[in-house]
Amino acid sequence: YGDFRPIAEREGFIIVHPQGSIDANGQTFFNAEWGAAVDDISFTSTLIDELTSSYNINDNRIYSTGMSNGGFMSYTLACNLSDRIAAIASVTGTMTTIQRDNTCDPENLTPIMEIHGTEDTTVPYEGLDLFADTDSVIDFWVALNECDTEATVVEIEDTVPADGSTVTHYVYANGAEGNTVELFKVNGGGHTWPGTAFVFGSTNLDISASEEIWRFFSQYELQGFVSNNETLEDFKPAFCLAPNPTTNTLEVEIENTTNAPIQILLTNLDGKLIQKKIANTSVTQFDLSSLNAGMYILSVTINEISTVKRVVKI
Repeated sequence: YGDFRPIAEREGFIIVHPQGSIDANGQTFFNAEWGAAVDDISFTSTLIDELTSSYNINDNRIYSTGMSNGGFMSYTLACNLSDRIAAIASVTGTMTTIQRDNTCDPENLTPIMEIHGTEDTTVPYEGLDLFADTDSVIDFWVALNECDTEATVVEIEDTVPADGSTVTHYVYANGAEGNTVELFKVNGGGHTWPGTAFVFGSTNLDISASEEIWRFFSQYELQGFVSNNETLEDFKPAFCLAPNPTTNTLEVEIENTTNAPIQILLTNLDGKLIQKKIANTSVTQFDLSSLNAGMYILSVTINEISTVKRVVKI
């Protein structure tokens, strides 16, 4: 339901869809500390290790989102893998009461977004048995992130009255490290993903959950709120490529006014790492003779700030 592909193409991030274990009924699931003999926390950490070794990603900006059981698992990662997950968003998920009251003790503070319908009968907004109610989960993370206890409240315009639901947006701001906690309360909404093209049940169409989640995630890295990405432009490393297009060799000439090491990555268009070099000089050469003709991406990183350019192999 939450198709992030168009957003990923536009914004330049990688989507990963892990496959859960199979339960006794033949359904996939993630063990969000539900007592199953499956360690999905370690599984996720190992998956991140594999991805960072194979692809050119920023490991300060890894996020988790999911619907229902995927929302539960995202909260579980916020509790247990906060040194690797920069922010989470849950759609129709929640925490268990045991996590909320006893076991959730994250190493780092984590920004949280929840999107939940008041008429959800699968994971009720008011809670059910061991499912914590939505408002208490929000209160838990507001306190943990040291956010304002009074939210800024906005009634989202009801642009599609026929969907039978409206949305109230709560923002708890001014938390430690610039963190916020956000709640989209879907009044009359069911166990659904707002804005999906696959409308089912009581699906709200006044917001796009996927767009809201990316807006939320894009504000944060592991160290907290990123105040203004545009201020980084003046600090991005400058470099030249020659020849480009090229046949066999590529020379990278880098302007480096610091003594910091230079990381140079060559990837394909899918982000898969082809070559990696750590340079201390301003000129570095790459041998491209073994590569197929096509387009590649070369990135130069100095002091954790990167610039990318396209390379054409002919």
